[in-house]
Amino acid sequence: MTLAWRYLPRVLCLEISSPRIPKPCTSLSLNCAFWTSGTKLSLHTKPKMPPCDFTPERDKSLPYHRVLEIHKRHLSPVVTAYFQKPLLLHQGHMEWLFDSDGNRYLDFFSGIVTVSVGHCHPKINTAAQKQLNRLWHTSAVFFHPPMHEYAEKLSALLPEPLKVIFLTNSGSEANDLAMLMARTHSNRTDIISFRGAYHGCSPYTLGLTNVGSFKMDLPSGMGCQATMCPDVFRGPWGGSHCRDSPVQTTRKCSCAPDSCQAKDQYIEQFKDTLNTVVAKSIAGFFAEPIQGVNGVVQYPKGFLKEAFQLVREKGGVCIADEVQTGFGRLGSHFWGFQTHDVLPDIVTMAKGIGNGFPMAAVVTTPEIATSLAKHLLHFNTFGGNPIACAIGSAVLEVIKEDRLQENSQEVGTYMLLKLAKLRDEFEIIGDVRGKGLMIGIEMVKDKMSHQPLPREEVNQIHEDCKNMGLLIGRGGIFSQTFRIAPSMCITKPEVDFAVEVFRSAVIQHMERRSE
Repeated sequence: MTLAWRYLPRVLCLEISSPRIPKPCTSLSLNCAFWTSGTKLSLHTKPKMPPCDFTPERDKSLPYHRVLEIHKRHLSPVVTAYFQKPLLLHQGHMEWLFDSDGNRYLDFFSGIVTVSVGHCHPKINTAAQKQLNRLWHTSAVFFHPPMHEYAEKLSALLPEPLKVIFLTNSGSEANDLAMLMARTHSNRTDIISFRGAYHGCSPYTLGLTNVGSFKMDLPSGMGCQATMCPDVFRGPWGGSHCRDSPVQTTRKCSCAPDSCQAKDQYIEQFKDTLNTVVAKSIAGFFAEPIQGVNGVVQYPKGFLKEAFQLVREKGGVCIADEVQTGFGRLGSHFWGFQTHDVLPDIVTMAKGIGNGFPMAAVVTTPEIATSLAKHLLHFNTFGGNPIACAIGSAVLEVIKEDRLQENSQEVGTYMLLKLAKLRDEFEIIGDVRGKGLMIGIEMVKDKMSHQPLPREEVNQIHEDCKNMGLLIGRGGIFSQTFRIAPSMCITKPEVDFAVEVFRSAVIQHMERRSE
């Protein structure tokens, strides 16, 4: 698929990675020390990067040692940076990133599933610069055309009656507001979310987030209850037809094509939560269409549809957290909730909405919006500012013009099938899953036990990928899953390179194990 921006003239850039493109040995023996492709090359020779017709500017900013000093002295002591030696990034262009030394990397995590259409996409840059020269900020006490133009474009992409839009600045803000909407509309407190869910790190949304590393000893997020995540790979039930994905688990089942025993078992667990740990009436239920931070976990087909019905029977509203899944990333549909054949009462969105610019939104029904207005004079100083809305409109235009949803479907499926072959090849790759360009690779000690590969071993594979020019993310309760969510402009040759790098990193790890 040819993307429109690729017709723009550019300057040829120098190849930074080591030149080679051998094919790996067909044997899986750890004694295989060389790859063969005409000549024998070291196992550790870097795969050759696809060409890039962009030259970064020379970095003239702070030297690396000064950055480390300033970070240690003045910034948060919470360790969030990847790698033993954190990358100091200098410039980005579409699917590529460049560090302060000029090294080039293929970005397959897009700023934690945020840079939806490409770093510094020319059309997004133009829209931002044009609005910067016209009007930066007004606040909600004045009107400005970019906000209304954007609201009309976004609402056209959502089904009835999801037509009322509240603009915010981040996913946590959006989910905070959605929690408030659910409670003001229902006049109830209890909200349910999945174990392994991530819905934000604000004091309010921490109650919804059920990943241990984000939990505190102090009270936060009152009135939130966790229920079992219907994980068909790591959970107690799962089979060979459960997921809406080109790749299924290796677990076997005897389900007929139109039924799923795993789904039925998980629904019973959900009913148990509704009958035991919440009040007779509840405020709502939050769900990511695919769990992101937990390692791209997919639920059995049909689960969310039954769960939504049960929640509504309890008087609650259903909230779809589309912060990572929305805007065409899943390929087959624009919104993740559409892949489950459900209609939420509230939809939250962020990250890819602004291609990296701080922007988020909550979309709901007129009825729920009116309930909020009766209880609260809701106000957000920066939500819906002119620059954010101009960028948001440009993002929607690029997704359509460059056919990025279709690209996500085609290239994402291509990548999933290639990664599934690696799962079949290596004992430590327990599962490959996902949809479109949201993919998880779960690493295990062995396929029989499903025990997570120790963090230090996953760290080394992660480092090796980076050293060969590939940036991927991490997720899962034990940080055992690699997350792949590149900008939606990537191509099949870039997927070929990424899969080759990952395979090489796994082989290097197996070689270390055998020493």
